[in-house]
Amino acid sequence: MAAHLSYGRVNLNILREAARKELREFLDKCAGSKAIVWDEYLTGPFGLIAQYSLLKEHEVEKMFTLKAGRVPSADVKNIIFFVRPRLELMDIIAENVMSEDKLQPPREFHILFVPRRSLLCEQRLKEQGVLNSFTNIDEYILDLIPYDGDLLSMESESAFRECYLENDQTSLYHTAKGLMTLQALYGTIPQIFGKGECARHVANMMLRMKREFAGSQNQILPVFDTLLLLDRNVDLLTPLATQLTYEGLIDEIYGITNGYVKLPPEKFAQKKPGEGGKDLPTEPKKLQLNSAEELYAEIRDKNFNAVGAALSKKAKIISAAFEERHNAKTVGEIKQFVSQLPHMQAARNSLANHTSIAELIKDITTSEDFFENLTVEQEFMTGVDTDKVNTYIEDSIAQKDPLIKILRLVCMQSVCNNGLKQKVLDHYKREILQTYGYEHLLTLNNLEKVGLLKPQLTTRNNYPTIRKTLKLWMEDANEQNPNDISYVYSGYAPLSVRLTQLLARPGWRSIEEVLKMLPGPHFEERQQLPTGLHKKRQQGENRTTLVFFLGGVTYAEIAALRFLSQMEDGGTEYVIATTKLLNGTSWIKSLMDRPEAQIL
Repeated sequence: MAAHLSYGRVNLNILREAARKELREFLDKCAGSKAIVWDEYLTGPFGLIAQYSLLKEHEVEKMFTLKAGRVPSADVKNIIFFVRPRLELMDIIAENVMSEDKLQPPREFHILFVPRRSLLCEQRLKEQGVLNSFTNIDEYILDLIPYDGDLLSMESESAFRECYLENDQTSLYHTAKGLMTLQALYGTIPQIFGKGECARHVANMMLRMKREFAGSQNQILPVFDTLLLLDRNVDLLTPLATQLTYEGLIDEIYGITNGYVKLPPEKFAQKKPGEGGKDLPTEPKKLQLNSAEELYAEIRDKNFNAVGAALSKKAKIISAAFEERHNAKTVGEIKQFVSQLPHMQAARNSLANHTSIAELIKDITTSEDFFENLTVEQEFMTGVDTDKVNTYIEDSIAQKDPLIKILRLVCMQSVCNNGLKQKVLDHYKREILQTYGYEHLLTLNNLEKVGLLKPQLTTRNNYPTIRKTLKLWMEDANEQNPNDISYVYSGYAPLSVRLTQLLARPGWRSIEEVLKMLPGPHFEERQQLPTGLHKKRQQGENRTTLVFFLGGVTYAEIAALRFLSQMEDGGTEYVIATTKLLNGTSWIKSLMDRPEAQIL
């Protein structure tokens, strides 16, 4: 089912199987027929671990979404609530339990907290007088979910907000726990590097947990050579920029959620001859996106300008393969052709889908608005006029363009200028509040707290030095046959990935001065390996590094790391882990107060 998870350097199917095993064990604790009541946010991540068929094997007959009121009637012995440990959800569960029909045969209630049990939540259930109604209260430790052969995510949507705005480090504890689980399955990671306050916290917690479990050292040969922990606030610029890879643009425009994207249906309608006037479908087209699909794996990390050529090349190969049928003369040849048909038809469908998606994206990327927006972004990134009010931003506010677009640009200007002059900042704030409403004062305040939008306190702007030293801007980036990571943003090399690249070679000592300009400490730790588990590296064998982004990562950064993994003389392969897969829009949204009241 999840074969693509084992294609990479590290077999992530082991992690998925461990998670499935724990789920089965919990379901078997609740003997008899079952109905699961889901916290809606969990259904997506769970879908990556276990399909309905697995639940069915363990007597799960019905599934409902957690809602206020009454649990729908179901002829089952057990009702299991799968929920995140949130107080507001406990109130809904209490209401569900209390409104249970006393005339029906009694049903047993169970709660499974994901990813951790919470005393506060149990206390809330006790206050509501329903705690004793539960037969089992348990936790299901789902920290890191395998999304692809080289990608893990915790899908903790508010991790950045919690760490940098609310000073709540719960998600860091979950990260440390997730990394301990990973080490239990894949061996101790001998070297840990990190940059940023949160990275330091996670490393300290990991080392403490390791000391606490000192007796139970697992005898597994380490799969990872190095762990790199990176704080998102070390590089606030990258997520604000518009991603220009195929996968990045799909996410920017339509949003990828748990490996799925919903697209406008009219592009995918199968029109048969003579059915011109038929109604077009209205349900969005839902497609799964991962490396299990051969074509997607091939094109997802390309710059969008190189996708068209790749698709037409693929079309020619598929046409030629179908033409082969005319050359099949003997029974054996016909039989061989027929055996390849399912694969060829799947390839043709895949090509049709991606051609449609590329057309949808092209309509947007060729628009004047997209081009103007991108031009302003690139001016900011190269240091052009970052210290004065930008006329494009002013015009966009006057036209009442989506607020998030405005916030992304203003924050980008602030980051590239090490803060805005008070006069410029006040001007932007006034314009935004008068156009979009004064309730956004809280949002502007949040953006200031996390360092995205701030007044310039010193006249010294370190960004140009950082840009030059780390070669963050490459003129004439080659989009078709890239030779540098900057192709993912058509010229801008993501700071986070450049740091990763320089750590592998020549090492961070070469950039000490720049590291000091970036927020938070940088550090190195070593973990002792049990005797006999030191890896003997073969001649020409690559090192494996796990890069963990604390606070979220974009698909363009993932593409840049994959590019480094594939470099002939790179010497390092990367596996990527994060608290959340994000883009500029979802990231800014997570920092807004009352984003649902937005006119987005």
